[in-house]
Amino acid sequence: MSAATAKITRDFLVAGFLMSWMIGVDVGGTFTDFFAFDDSTDRIVLHKVASTPSNPAQAVISGLRELSARHDIDLSAITRLSHGTTVATNALIQRRGGKVALVVTQGFRDLIEIGRQIRPHVFSLQEDYPAPLVPRELRFEAPERITADGSAVKALVPEALPALVAAIGAAKPDACAVCLLFSFLNPAHEAMIRDALGAAYPDMYLSISSEVQPEFREYERLSTTVLNAYLQPVIDRYLGEFAEGLAEAAPNAALGINQSAGGLMSVARARNLPIRTALSGPAAGVVGAIHMARLSGVPDVISLDMGGTSADVALIRDYTAGTAFNKWIEGYPARLASLDINAVGAGGGSIAWFDRDGLMKVGPQSAGAQPGPACYGRGGTDATVTDANLVLGRLSPKGLLGGDMALDEGLARNALAPLAERLGFPVERTAHGMLGIVVANMVRAIRAVSVERGHDPRAFALLPFGGAGPLHATDVARSLGIRRCLVPLAPGILCAQGLIVSDLRETFVRTAVTPLSDARLADVIARVAELKAQADAWFDTEAVEKANRKIDIVLDARYVGQNFELAIALGDTSPLPHAEELRQRFFAEHERAYGFHNPADPIEIVNFRLIAAGRLRQPATRPGEVSEGRRPETTTHRMVWFSFDKAEHTPIYDRSALLPGDMIEGPAMIEQLDSTTLLFPGDHVTVDPYLNLIVELSP
Repeated sequence: MSAATAKITRDFLVAGFLMSWMIGVDVGGTFTDFFAFDDSTDRIVLHKVASTPSNPAQAVISGLRELSARHDIDLSAITRLSHGTTVATNALIQRRGGKVALVVTQGFRDLIEIGRQIRPHVFSLQEDYPAPLVPRELRFEAPERITADGSAVKALVPEALPALVAAIGAAKPDACAVCLLFSFLNPAHEAMIRDALGAAYPDMYLSISSEVQPEFREYERLSTTVLNAYLQPVIDRYLGEFAEGLAEAAPNAALGINQSAGGLMSVARARNLPIRTALSGPAAGVVGAIHMARLSGVPDVISLDMGGTSADVALIRDYTAGTAFNKWIEGYPARLASLDINAVGAGGGSIAWFDRDGLMKVGPQSAGAQPGPACYGRGGTDATVTDANLVLGRLSPKGLLGGDMALDEGLARNALAPLAERLGFPVERTAHGMLGIVVANMVRAIRAVSVERGHDPRAFALLPFGGAGPLHATDVARSLGIRRCLVPLAPGILCAQGLIVSDLRETFVRTAVTPLSDARLADVIARVAELKAQADAWFDTEAVEKANRKIDIVLDARYVGQNFELAIALGDTSPLPHAEELRQRFFAEHERAYGFHNPADPIEIVNFRLIAAGRLRQPATRPGEVSEGRRPETTTHRMVWFSFDKAEHTPIYDRSALLPGDMIEGPAMIEQLDSTTLLFPGDHVTVDPYLNLIVELSP
């Protein structure tokens, strides 16, 4: 890390003591959200602008200037800006990454194409995987071979490098990925190739598997390294331009980039490992959900993030979300730590359409930000979920963003009219049916992370956020038998809020298959000590003071002969537990995951992980004084369709006027800048001390 980068990181940690504003910025498919917090006065400012998909940084910089003009915020007083981005995901969706070359062990040129030889969809005999990101003519073989014990069966000699380097240079790639057999045990050959390429082509992006993800499972490691190389030119260019624009607009703001596992990393780290940003937006939402659940004292929640394009769900137990290590990103496998989030194409912009079976479907196609739903008046003609909500009175005819973004009900009705005519239904019944379909899609997504994993969703509260989450939460909750919803203070901007309560984070991993026994406990201790040394070096580089350092140790273990591992979390355990205690923890996790365990079978540890977190200065959140039983005044009334056959005269409340202890009985609509909360007849809301809405659903 350069001295300049280290200085930025130090400022990132301590500059907040000099000034006050911390801002989280989340770039979504439809809107770019801002959550600004002045720690010296507890002032919160929320802001949203339309996203600019062609250049996401444009919306961020212009949004900061709007934030300054509208709310009298001195941009030079911003000390920290945390950023969640969809640039990596969009680059994969649109296939606009860099031109990538690939170096593999001799004889493994086609590994990227062979993969695991399983069909992408079990019941589709014709569907293929997406084409490899590296065509065959850009794959090169290194004359080397390292075996399973880390020794070199065929050493890579320096004399072989010039021809390999010249062949790669002649192909003129933007980036080169290097993934050799068993390099996670012995990275020497990869290091030789990296150094030779770096010396010959200093402007070429290099992605080395032993640096990107040093774990076993060859194909997944290869795919992850290629994805990283593919994204490097795009993310490097974007973050470079973004940092320049931010330095001009907010010169004292230190920039942190969110990553898929939650937590922030430096810009330099993100430019080198862009694959870690691929799922950063949804991860920020889960971090924000955990923060709000903790404030309200609700440890077990299911988060539902419904935005303009998709809905992301996660199961949170005891204020902790699960971590997944195997993800599919736009059809490509990736081995990287990420929060365990299940996504489905269900958002406000999801389009209604008829399939070949004659049945109406909703999503995953989306109108996005441009042209957006028909009611936006930007040229869209397809009927979307937002149009259906407007027709049913569930969205204000004044529009979004506190009236700044007008919605045209006439255009929404025109978009729904062809669907209604084909179904033979009134427009309102058609709109109600569309919402039923999109709710069913979200229910399936939640069942996948709860029921299908042995969790009863009725034991959890539903925590909806995103611009559309609270609007559909009560429908989703009823379908699952959930009786309580927790609607956060700023649901439409919770991802941005999650960014400013995030810490610096880094994960270290080593694959070393080790039998779990007292005789090998010394090896386990040695492996963990190696990871702790790496973490200490990272803490020092990032200028994290000792009081703000935190580590979590995780062992990936399995029965000998099993194909997949279970993660055994140990926390910051020093000294490590004895082998028998580790065995008991594995049994408990196996019982939870599979419903049984066998105490007689041998166990082995496969991966050793250490998650390092550097705690940043967090905004203080203080509870308000509760006034029991106050009934707030309504702002107005309008007709709202809660069922397909009739509308009800429904009171409308302004969320910004609600105080702790306020109580509201449904039917009601609670409107705010960034979202709308729907209460059915019989539902009951109490405002808690942190201004979250606690919704108790009617039977």
